[in-house]
Amino acid sequence: MRLGAHISAAGGAYKAFQRAREATCDSFLIFTKSNRQWAAKPLSDEDIALYKEAAADNADLYPVAVHAAYLINVASPDEALWEKSYLALKDEIERAAALGIGMVTFHPGSYMAGDETTGLDAIARAMRRLLDETAASAPDTAVCLETMAGQGTNLGGRFEHLAHIIRQVGPDERLRVCFDTCHVFAAGYDIRTPEAYAATMAEFDRVVGLDKIRCFHFNDSKHDLGEGKDRHEHIGQGRIGLEGFANFVNDPRWADFPAHLETLPTEEAEDGTTIDMNQINLATLRSLMRA
Repeated sequence: MRLGAHISAAGGAYKAFQRAREATCDSFLIFTKSNRQWAAKPLSDEDIALYKEAAADNADLYPVAVHAAYLINVASPDEALWEKSYLALKDEIERAAALGIGMVTFHPGSYMAGDETTGLDAIARAMRRLLDETAASAPDTAVCLETMAGQGTNLGGRFEHLAHIIRQVGPDERLRVCFDTCHVFAAGYDIRTPEAYAATMAEFDRVVGLDKIRCFHFNDSKHDLGEGKDRHEHIGQGRIGLEGFANFVNDPRWADFPAHLETLPTEEAEDGTTIDMNQINLATLRSLMRA
């Protein structure tokens, strides 16, 4: 697998390449704007040129993925919020495409005061419009529904949720899935042993289709199987454990797929020095790879 992490793009997306290299990434994930604000300054011609120059100079660091802002909720029953969310997601896709980035992951959303089916249909409506309206502006950028932990009214915690959305949208190569290990585990799908992993991936294939997976988020879980709590932990330090991640990194089906950490990038040691946890987590994952 092409292992990497969520890397800061502070000061310009192009700066993420050097930070990713220092973290020993093969691939990486960024935000192209603040993840907790609606507004974003448009990318300038200089921003785009600097990014593309850095990408050319660091051609071995690929693929790059974008995570959309957390505020986006295209499952909302509030039409004004739905429209605002849709436009924000469209902007995320077009920003990524302007940089030449081939995938954007987003959280499907929460149905809030509505109901599950109406929420899923609202997401599908957004996807149909999005794929149509960005067909010319972002033809090579995939939109990835992220598997979720099943908290509250959040959608995406069941494989059937993703299947419903994809079925409602219809065939489109740009509509894909990001498989998050912590979220899937929290939602009740076991991946800790070879047998459990095989059963979960077979279930995903039956319900959604393994061919829909485009990327992975690799996070251990602070909470146990099926607790519905989205709390990431460093690799091997949570309830999934090392064997769970060994199942993924040694599966030949995912040999060329990107998998990105979303764990805390640094920790403070007892002596006050900073520990680069991305380096440690990536080294741990690589140690699990069998020759």
